[in-house]
Amino acid sequence: MSTDTTSTMPTPSPAPAATTASPARPAPQRRARRPREFTNFDVWVLVGSVISALCLNWLIFYRLTAGASLFGFLLCSYLTFLAIFGAVTADRVGRLVATDRVMTVVVVSAAAIVFVPLVLLIGYILVQGLKALRPNFFISDQEGITPVLPSTSGGASHAIVGSIEQVGLALLWSLPLALAAAVFLNESRSRWRRPVRIFVDAMSGLPSIVAGLFIFATLILPFAKSGNPLFGYNGFMASLALAITMLPTITRTVDVVLRLVPDGLREASLALGASRARTVISIVFPTARTGMTTAVVLGIARAVGETAPLLFTAFGYDLMNANPFAGSQESLPLFVYRNIRKPDLSAIERGFAGALVLLLLVVALFALARFIGRDRSKRRGTPKGGGAAVQINPDDPLNAPIVPSTGIPSGADPSSHPQQEPITS
Repeated sequence: MSTDTTSTMPTPSPAPAATTASPARPAPQRRARRPREFTNFDVWVLVGSVISALCLNWLIFYRLTAGASLFGFLLCSYLTFLAIFGAVTADRVGRLVATDRVMTVVVVSAAAIVFVPLVLLIGYILVQGLKALRPNFFISDQEGITPVLPSTSGGASHAIVGSIEQVGLALLWSLPLALAAAVFLNESRSRWRRPVRIFVDAMSGLPSIVAGLFIFATLILPFAKSGNPLFGYNGFMASLALAITMLPTITRTVDVVLRLVPDGLREASLALGASRARTVISIVFPTARTGMTTAVVLGIARAVGETAPLLFTAFGYDLMNANPFAGSQESLPLFVYRNIRKPDLSAIERGFAGALVLLLLVVALFALARFIGRDRSKRRGTPKGGGAAVQINPDDPLNAPIVPSTGIPSGADPSSHPQQEPITS
């Protein structure tokens, strides 16, 4: 007689009824503000702090006291504004963001203090210089110009040519010496590095008139009676004086730039068997090319506006003299200096025109230097990710998809690809 072996399962208990009440929402957490997040409300806080500082200091300076100078009022208002703005920002978003906001305001204020006078100066030279700046200013000299003629007559072509020749020759003398000194200070281990560095730093503060007096006393005066035109008032002597002023500027700037080149590049080049000179020429100089170009620009800017050294060397001349090795020669700084000191208004306007041309010349040289020192490592057709674009030829058998079961490219002859024995355990 058979018995039922099926076991009875316990009856499950009914599920509890679902409650209709929604779970309690968590309390919203306050998100930390990042220092660079600047909302519209922060702008109103900034404006309100400025107005509050001005009103408070106006009440103190002009109502509760006898008053003070405008500079004192503005200075105290600015300090009060920083205190109010920092306190309000710290109360709203925290001390870290408040510190960042206050320092940003200080940096922007300092930049504005430097930028506004520069814009006013450039604008003033532009307005005054355009009165006498005409196309003939670049192709004519001062031959036949009298005080009764208008400022648009004559030109400064002789001064432009003189400035370009003198600064170009000065760069030709100073740049190789500056590069050699900078390489000596960075790449050598000589015990003379410290004295040379001290000497370069001392020359950086040398007044430009001392350079002119040095050339005048050592090269012009001793050979004045020899009759040799090379040792007289000319553009060559002016270029030597300008080279003395340019040399420490270029040396110090190139010295700083060469320090920024990673030592790993030098070590890798030396490990491959290159000499130290080859490493400097092929590795260090190309890496610091942009900074070295900036050093050249700074050297030109240091010398192109110098007037004092030229008074004892070039001497100045109102007519064209394209030979810098014989005879007195004019330059743009001398042209501006000589015309500004004249009593007639037309000469003063010509001086401002010369200053405007000098300003444009410096800007053009700076743009040229930036163009030469641009980064040429970028190539056209490079993908956004930075790697080189690779073109795949679908007809190449090596680029055909692999069949997983056989490991042979699709479309290939199986006999040319021997099968591998499977690995069994």
